[in-house]
Parts: sequence; C-alpha cells; structure tokens
Amino acid sequence: MNVHVWQGHARRVGVLAGCTGLALALTGTAAQAHTPAHAHRDPARQVLPAGDGWAAHGTGTTGGAAARAARVHTVTDWEELTAALAEGGDAPRIIKVKGTIDAVAEGCDAFAVPGYDFDAYLEAYDPETWGRDRDLTDEPDDSPEGLRRASAARQDTAIKVHVPSDTTIIGVGRNAAIKGASLQIKDVDNVIVRNLTLESPVDCFPQWDPTDGDLGNWNSEYDTVVVHNSAHVWLDHNTFTDGAHPDSAAPTHFGMLYQQHDGELDIVRGANYVTASWNVFTEHDKTILIGNSDSESTAVGDRGKLKATFHHNLFDGLTERTPRVRFGQVDVYNNHFKAGSGYGYSFGVGKESQLVAEHNAFTLAKGISPAKILKRWNDAPLTARHNLVDGRPVDLIAVHNAEVPEETLRSGAGWTPTLRRAVHPAWAVPVLVRLGAGAGRLG
Repeated sequence: MNVHVWQGHARRVGVLAGCTGLALALTGTAAQAHTPAHAHRDPARQVLPAGDGWAAHGTGTTGGAAARAARVHTVTDWEELTAALAEGGDAPRIIKVKGTIDAVAEGCDAFAVPGYDFDAYLEAYDPETWGRDRDLTDEPDDSPEGLRRASAARQDTAIKVHVPSDTTIIGVGRNAAIKGASLQIKDVDNVIVRNLTLESPVDCFPQWDPTDGDLGNWNSEYDTVVVHNSAHVWLDHNTFTDGAHPDSAAPTHFGMLYQQHDGELDIVRGANYVTASWNVFTEHDKTILIGNSDSESTAVGDRGKLKATFHHNLFDGLTERTPRVRFGQVDVYNNHFKAGSGYGYSFGVGKESQLVAEHNAFTLAKGISPAKILKRWNDAPLTARHNLVDGRPVDLIAVHNAEVPEETLRSGAGWTPTLRRAVHPAWAVPVLVRLGAGAGRLG
C-alpha cells in the first residue's frame, strides 16, 4: 500500500475509533457527548444544552427540571400517567415512566359503540354497490358510518393526552414505553420528552372515503406526538415505531391498504423552536410533517415559525416525510437514513420552506437512485451539502434535477444554521447513530 494512502487510512480509522468511543459514551447516564458537564446527574433534571438546535433559541428548553419533589411522579400505567399530566397548577413537573404503559390495553373493542360492526361497514360501502363518486359525510348517526364516527370519538377521547408547559416526560432505564397514545403538545411552552419507546397509536376505526383519489382510500387519525402551536420542545433519545402493527402486516379492503396509522411526529399550526436529537424513527409511512397545509389561512400562522432541528437521528425503513416541510427554517444534519424497498423519498420540499440538509448519511437499497431523496411538492430553495450516499459524496440537488427535470429544485435556502453543537463528518454518522440513538441509552 502506498505510504500516503496508508497514512490517510490510518487517520480515518483513528477518527472512526474516536467516534465509536464517543457513541459508546452516549449510552451513559450523563450522555456526556452532548450534555454539558454541569448538567444534573439525574437525566430527569437535565436540560437542553445551550446551542443545541432551534429549541435552544431564546429562553432555551428546560422542561420540568426545576420541579419540586412533590411534582415528581413515577407512573406505571395509563391511569397514573394521565393523572400526573392532568394535575393542576403551573409549577414544573417531572413524569418518570417505568415499564410499558398501554393506552389501549383492553383492545379496540372497548371503544366500539353498541351496534358497530366492521363487516356491516364493509358491506354497506363496498364500491361495487356504493360507488366512488359520493362521500360518507351525510350518513346518519345510526348508519354503519355514523356508528364508526361515534366509536372513533370514544377512542379520540381515550388516547389523546395533553402535555402541560414546563414538563419533562422521561423513561426510566432501558425498557420504558408508551403504546397506543397520542401525546398532544398543544398551546404550551417548554416540554421535554426523552428515553421512551413510543409505539404509534392504531386507529381502530379508519374512515373509508370513496372520493379520495381515483380508487378511494382509508384515512386514519392519531399522530404519535403532535407539537401544535407550542414552542421550545426537545425530543431526545426516543424510539418511534409501529411495533406490533406495521403497515406491512395490514390487510387491504376495497383494493386499498387498510391504513391505521397517521404520522409519528407532526409539528404544525405555528409550532416553533423544536429540537429532535438522537431518536430512532422506524417502521412507518408518513413519518414527520412540518406544516400541515398550503392554505393561506394556515400560512398566516406558520410564516416565520416552524423552526426545527433534527440531528443524530436514525431513519430506518421509512417510506416518506423525514421530514416534509412547509414554511419553516428546518436544519437536518448528522442523521442516518436507511431506505428499504418501499422507499418513496426523504426530504419533502414544500411551500415557502427553507430546508438545510448537511452532513447526513444515506444507505439506499439496491436499485434506489439518490435522485429520490428529494421530492418537490412546491417551488422553494434548499441547501443540501456534504451528504454521503452509500459512502460516496453526492450533490442531492444536482442528481435530482438531472433525473427529475420536471421537478427542478433551486439551491440556497437563504439562511445559515448557527444553533449546532458537535457536527461530525457524514462518514462517521452511521456508527455514531447506531451506538447512540434511540430509547434505553440514558441509563
């Protein structure tokens, strides 16, 4: 081997070894690689480090770190969790989740109103008899659709839980999980969610819409986490998954996938200053939506907001929206994207978005072109630099424009992210993320 090549190889191996050591350090309680040395030794009282993404802007994000002892709760079931979140008063709170909490422990039948029958629903709205040119809006309350609506309303009330301001929700140890719930971070400020496996809620009663597309479609509700008109939110070391109910196992009805999931993370309706770090997103279709409408009425509240940072996350086996962006200045760096055979795209470029995607690593299944990584939903500029695809540097915008000229993208998001801590070379990201991301890494 040429001596200069060998020296370069040795330096690369040395850096990789250092990065591996760094990632291993992340599994410790203090998460030393990205938590300042003065941070509290109890993970439940740790705060977002200064400069760590958009959630560090202004007042920063501290969650319930200042909670007094009486406002620290350890919960082990759904009733205890909902009670701790509903506890009155504006003082900071910490909620420690121990073990697995299941919001739908009794199963979907517990939400069904008397008379609801899925087989009767299928029979009533079979396109062969109902057709595909009229929706179900005007169906009466005693119809199969009316009974579905009533059952869905019961599930909605049961599984949506609202997270107050100045709250930290954190998993204890390596096996803390919340299943089947929709965490609503709505109209609040200063929230931290860490170290949890969050299994996506299953919509027990999806609606059939015969007029959705040429063939009709099943539409479901319930995002795993919703950040709605809220600011300063830190989502860290969580694992988002469909768990026991992946879309790949879903049946088809009326020739369409019986879709029982919505998004894993939605940041919408004027939400702002969000950092998502060291998470794993896996086994899902429509993963992350930032800004939920192009309409002018929505744009009024979204312009100048929807600022979010995603770093050191693993996106594994997902179909699309990692993320899809409207309006916001969104910084996506040092993430690893692993795309399988069902891959659609990674970054959705939407109305007035200003996406910056740098120092990311992509691992694509055989036959998937790097041109699919970007998807233009609306004309908006973006910055995409220093990214690797299967270990090689790729200009994502150039390759997209060359292969998809009808969706030409413009380079230059018009802003430069400053709220970043350690930025690693893209080639080191897969090992860092593999060893450091996801629930169970904080001790």
